Amino acid sequence: MKSNPAAEVPPVPLLYVEIQELREDVSASVYFSRDMAPVPPAKRTWRARDLAVLWISMSACVPTYMLASSLIEQGMNWWQAVLTIFLGNCIVLVPMALNAHAGTRYGIPFPVFCRAAFGLRGANVPALMRALVACGWFGIQTWIGGMALHTLLGVWFPEWSQAPKIAGLGITLPQAGCFLAFWLVNVLVVWNGIDTIRVLLNIKAPLLIVLGLLLLAWAYVQADGFGPMLSQPSQFEPGGRHAGRFWAFFFPALTANVSFWATLALNIPDFSRYARSQRDQLVGQALGLPMTMALYSFIGVAVTSATVVIYDEAIWDPVQLLTRFHNPAVLVLAMLSLCLATLATNIAANVVSPANDFAHLKPRWISFRVGGLITAFIGLVIQPWRLLESAEVYILKWLIGYSLLLGACGGVLIADYWILRRARLDLAGLYRRAGPYWYSGGFNISALVALAAGIAPCLPGFADTMNLAEAPSFWVQLYDYAWFVSFGVALFTYIVLMKVFHPGAVKAC
Repeated sequence: MKSNPAAEVPPVPLLYVEIQELREDVSASVYFSRDMAPVPPAKRTWRARDLAVLWISMSACVPTYMLASSLIEQGMNWWQAVLTIFLGNCIVLVPMALNAHAGTRYGIPFPVFCRAAFGLRGANVPALMRALVACGWFGIQTWIGGMALHTLLGVWFPEWSQAPKIAGLGITLPQAGCFLAFWLVNVLVVWNGIDTIRVLLNIKAPLLIVLGLLLLAWAYVQADGFGPMLSQPSQFEPGGRHAGRFWAFFFPALTANVSFWATLALNIPDFSRYARSQRDQLVGQALGLPMTMALYSFIGVAVTSATVVIYDEAIWDPVQLLTRFHNPAVLVLAMLSLCLATLATNIAANVVSPANDFAHLKPRWISFRVGGLITAFIGLVIQPWRLLESAEVYILKWLIGYSLLLGACGGVLIADYWILRRARLDLAGLYRRAGPYWYSGGFNISALVALAAGIAPCLPGFADTMNLAEAPSFWVQLYDYAWFVSFGVALFTYIVLMKVFHPGAVKAC
């Protein structure tokens, strides 16, 4: 491998390294396109406030509101659930900030960042892994937005509740129609590009926070407090349904909460490439993510607890709760706000990355718009309502299931960028076939082997959870830690393989 010129630069504190600019013309390369090009320093204008707004906007959503419900359903009390969510987001913030560094310093999107470790062609492997997970989340968020629309219209069309389910799909025709309508709105926003996304986020952030706080105040007044759920003991306590099994559930729950944003922990360069400085991206993310997730999940718990007093039942779904409001103006405003909030979260969290990832397959042929349309189509055909069938399916099969893929990807990327290269890349080389990241035919076999090594220990437990094959209890328990296991194994394996098979690359860094 060729020596990396950046290695000759004297060491400086990595949070304050200079912003790099592409000074070599690589536009003739087939691995270069306008969407894949580094963002020029003049256009890196996002401050800490913009990154905080980004995370507040994406975190304040219906899945976050309902996130604690699945933990409480499995036996936790309210503060154990909220604390688990907060801890999970503090943990995922670490790899998120580390991966964001490359986007801010070099102005590159996630697929281009992957080229340093996986090779110019091999980068398609982690990019497509991330893209397919995002397609699943796109479908889930689109389903939630469609059901908000369905619920709103159902107030005026009560006969919809009696509609039969479509054979083979498991949903009714009105549900399918609202899902498709909301899907089309998402597609229109994608077609209008990244600027529209940023406008939506700036509107949504204060809107949904205010809506959540108003709902919290309403619940407190109507129930003369927050109801029984905030005083009920944990079912893991002596005498509880799952007495003595707290830690057995805590770690899978923590893994699931790390997995919730493990997606963005990988592709955060897609956003941090617009940041003005490392301080802006780090402070913005730290302020915007963990506290917003904890606050919004607490709002979900507190309001749901109050519904036990107000309606004699626990209503976890905010969409269903809002149908109990008999004021048409309030109902319409609340439902439209939820639709807007879901739309903004969906586009930012689940379209930007896969659109770039699919575009990376053929940079000259597939644009950001076309990549976004591919994402929308896959999100449509996966039938996302099946992923929300139960807390077991959502946590054990979906959240933990994809975490074993993303954890392994993250382990390779962080080992390569931070441990081996000391955060220094040959920017032009990321676009040149003859550059330092071409490896063997465009693939770094060491990275692919490390990726497979990280995934492998979790596969028996995954197969057992999916009822595909029975595995010994050791492997099933190991699966509960899927993100941590895959991350650690992939990181260690990659470092060893690179030092053995690419010692020149290690020395050059």
